[in-house]
Amino acid sequence: MDKPYFRMLFEPQLKDPIFVEGLRGLGNVGMIAARHLIESTGAKVFAELYAPYFQDYVTVKKDGTCRPPRYLFYAAKTEKNHYVILTGDSHPSLEDTLAHYDLCDEILDFAEKHGSRFVVTMGGVVTTNPENDVYIAATSEKLAQKHVNKGAHIYGEGRIVGATGLLLGLAKRRGWRGICLLGATSGFGAERGVALSVYKTLMNIIEAETKEKD
Repeated sequence: MDKPYFRMLFEPQLKDPIFVEGLRGLGNVGMIAARHLIESTGAKVFAELYAPYFQDYVTVKKDGTCRPPRYLFYAAKTEKNHYVILTGDSHPSLEDTLAHYDLCDEILDFAEKHGSRFVVTMGGVVTTNPENDVYIAATSEKLAQKHVNKGAHIYGEGRIVGATGLLLGLAKRRGWRGICLLGATSGFGAERGVALSVYKTLMNIIEAETKEKD
């Protein structure tokens, strides 16, 4: 394998789906929040992404069989919204900047092919005294400010590393709209309470966006 490879399981019929990313990271906040969304919407895996950029290990299942690292794309339809949800179990090396850019571009191409033009990325941010606070960054100041009263504080300084930040930045360059939700975490262990706060904030924001479309 010398480039990213998408394995399609079925072709979902989606209309203007919201693209939501939740990968491993600080406190696994994004991944756990994405699992909440997958479970609440009954989302089904429709594609797998394999890439030579992922770390060099395999995951061994209980039956003794193994598989390489992968990202999973889920499709979901609710009464008001359609979703493409990304989660997974690996990252390129932090030192391989080109791999991060290539992989994020491939992901956005794939989401755009399925009709997405709005992205939500989710992750954790280390604070000295986390209290389940949720912070928001966005592709525009107007979009960030609009959702402050939905349970989020403006993330006004610093960086958002990895796919959680890069997907948002590259989506903006494509003319997409999007937000990033960051849950305040100590960075130690799985922060399930923080992830739940991020998920609830996500639902409040999506509800507001849907009402505007109506």
